[in-house]
Amino acid sequence: MIVELAEEEDHHPKIILEWGLVTLQWWSHKIKGLHMNDFICAAKSDEIYKSFE
Repeated sequence: MIVELAEEEDHHPKIILEWGLVTLQWWSHKIKGLHMNDFICAAKSDEIYKSFE
């Protein structure tokens, strides 16, 4: 589902997999910082996560 979000937004997170933990890092490489779209994608990611709880 994160893949679909990333494709829809044309904005791709760094995905870090660890034992029992998945971390998504949304960051805009072009501006070398955070953009409003990063926060929007993070919020949408949280909603996806909550849908599985």
